[in-house]
Amino acid sequence: MNNNEAIPVTISILDKEYKISCPQGEHESLLISAKNVNDNMEKVRKSGKALSADRVAVMAAINIAHDLVKTNEQPITGNNIIGRIDDMQKSIDAFFN
Repeated sequence: MNNNEAIPVTISILDKEYKISCPQGEHESLLISAKNVNDNMEKVRKSGKALSADRVAVMAAINIAHDLVKTNEQPITGNNIIGRIDDMQKSIDAFFN
């Protein structure tokens, strides 16, 4: 298999499975990202504010994008980097538990 070839990866979002083509070497980060999306969608769905799957997906996407914007706006400092690493480690730990 060529290193540039994509491999199929199955992820689960709100109890539905999706097969996604993934570049080799990015399998674990894709699974962590999918878990993040699923967790955000579950949180929105449980809030009761969004009923349809489309609305849940849009609200979760907005929450994820907002978190990304906030992260990118923060100045890079030693404490900030340590906090980001801690957050990433928590995400990784949550995925594997």
